[in-house]
Amino acid sequence: MNAETNTNIKTDMRTDWRQTCSPSTRRLIQLYSALLHNAHLKGFIDGEIYQGKAKYACVPGFNCYSCPGAVGACPLGALQNALAATGHRAGWYMMGILLLFGTILGRTICGWICPLGLIQELLHKTPTFKIKKSNMTRMLSYLKYVLLAIFVVAIPLWYGLMHDMPMPGFCKFICPAGTLEGAIGLLSNPANTDLYSMLGIFFTRKFAILIIIGLACIFCYRSFCRFICPLGAIYGLFNRFCLVGVKVDMAKCNGCGSCVRHCGMDVKHVGDHECINCAKCMDVCAQKAISFKAGNMTLKAPADTFSEDEQKQRDRNGRIAWGIALLVLCLALVWFNFLDPAVKKTAQAGAGTVERTIGSEVGQQLADFSITCLDGSTFTLSENRGKVVFINLWATYCTPCVKELPHFDAFYREHMDDIAVLAVHSSIVTDEPDEYLSDKGYAITFALDTDDDYVWQIVNGASTLPHTIVLDRNGVVVYNQKGSVTPEILAALYEQASAIK
Repeated sequence: MNAETNTNIKTDMRTDWRQTCSPSTRRLIQLYSALLHNAHLKGFIDGEIYQGKAKYACVPGFNCYSCPGAVGACPLGALQNALAATGHRAGWYMMGILLLFGTILGRTICGWICPLGLIQELLHKTPTFKIKKSNMTRMLSYLKYVLLAIFVVAIPLWYGLMHDMPMPGFCKFICPAGTLEGAIGLLSNPANTDLYSMLGIFFTRKFAILIIIGLACIFCYRSFCRFICPLGAIYGLFNRFCLVGVKVDMAKCNGCGSCVRHCGMDVKHVGDHECINCAKCMDVCAQKAISFKAGNMTLKAPADTFSEDEQKQRDRNGRIAWGIALLVLCLALVWFNFLDPAVKKTAQAGAGTVERTIGSEVGQQLADFSITCLDGSTFTLSENRGKVVFINLWATYCTPCVKELPHFDAFYREHMDDIAVLAVHSSIVTDEPDEYLSDKGYAITFALDTDDDYVWQIVNGASTLPHTIVLDRNGVVVYNQKGSVTPEILAALYEQASAIK
């Protein structure tokens, strides 16, 4: 064997290794999308949820709003909140955004963009026996439409219309993304040890559901996506006419069924409501009848479809597209971690707390502030010296927050001359707080946290709600904790603050 032969063998081995081990274009796009969905990397370090204005917008994939890195809202959670607010306003934004995502991408979002889809596929790579699809799995694939109707539509509508209370049924009772990305993402940070006191039976149940779904994904391809995901159920309704997806050239197709047999999803034919447009079927089609298109533009096609010059041009265009995408990712990482006003404001407030003798920790003097209230009045902390002050951080989309507001109101009415209560709504608004409060008849003072008000930073407000701060008659912090309060807790805090001279 001569030197040239040895060189050729080594070259072939390197080529085979790259083809076997290098990630596919789809996998790279999935990784890219997961990082772009969670570009607020600083959140994983600080243990805080990003609360900038970008959070008003919905991302296309299934990614929990409460994930420390999330820079946008989950469309499924936003849909549930919109339905819960039906009695106050119509959810035109959510209907529009889902219509937009659906008509352009359909379930291409599931196959190429969704971070939870990536997690499921990585779990499925665990070397164990695999459950093959069958008539049973195809029947189970319709379960997600039942869950969509009950937990995403019926429960939020019922609680919103009958009880005027936000109840995102799927997020609260099932969602594994909320448990993994939101709860565990926050609990794993040492800065959030106080959150452990908030855990209860709901977290235990949802953690068990997460484990079951995770194990199912190991043995059965994309179990959550196929059997449970309501967002995939919604996008599947658009699959037949969405702009981007796999298309079959019926003139070339001989109906062999190889595409359906090799598909991990419960499809009956390419492009139906179960198809996630991953384009894996393109590689097994002997007739080269399947391609991945955006309208009339071919994004991916079988080998040898294009001439050598055409393929070179496509490769150049691909490199340009990846260059632009990486530039966008770099800009997003810089913006959401350093330049965003919401991030800079939080960092400045944190630095100031260290330098000043005043602060938000128990035993420290809370800095004075003034905030414009929803009724047009102004609440100034220093003007309430001599009273016990309760500051409650809340939001209309937070079910525990809404439940405890009557406790604050009743306690205020009982001790009206001796206490002050200020309820500050989060700057992330999904339902207008003044509209929501219009028929409640609460006597306590309400305000909205804005870019011009620094109350949230002054009290070191958490992104996890509800959050209550109690000051004694001298403005000294005696309590600053996340979590719900009861009438008994309010009474005990009042006694504690009143006893301090």
